[in-house]
Amino acid sequence: MAETLFVSQTADRAAAYSEIAPQIAALINSERDVTANLANIAAAIKQTFGFFWVGFYIAKGGELVVGPFQGPIACSRIAFGKGVCGTAFSTGETQIVPDVDKFPGHIACASESRSEIVVPIFSSRDEVWGVLDVDSDRLDDFDETDAVGLRSIVRILEKKLSEEPV
Repeated sequence: MAETLFVSQTADRAAAYSEIAPQIAALINSERDVTANLANIAAAIKQTFGFFWVGFYIAKGGELVVGPFQGPIACSRIAFGKGVCGTAFSTGETQIVPDVDKFPGHIACASESRSEIVVPIFSSRDEVWGVLDVDSDRLDDFDETDAVGLRSIVRILEKKLSEEPV
């Protein structure tokens, strides 16, 4: 697949997720490098939706370490169980935060971030491997449509991770 994303001009996020998911699958299908795949997934999500920040945190040495991302400078490390990312990692559940200032223990990597969604990524051993973190500069920008859409993208990544040594 050429490295071009085709998304119709729609305000319907569900439709946009369903359009980019198979393109992401095709994009990462023949690439074995995890970093390259994470970078392209983050870029595809950012390009499609224009979110403030899109990226990955990967579990390394007992904490989450920033991986490929699109957006302003990010926190390099996040403790398990801390902030939205650490909570998603520790619980293994998607976190939708309408107002990050009201999330107990929120870690403000960028003051412009107003709402956030974080989706855990599972290894083939059914352990949380990392998280997909998406921030918006608007309050209450994420809902169940985003959770479903981003989970579908994460499932594509999980399948790829299970095929390649990590």
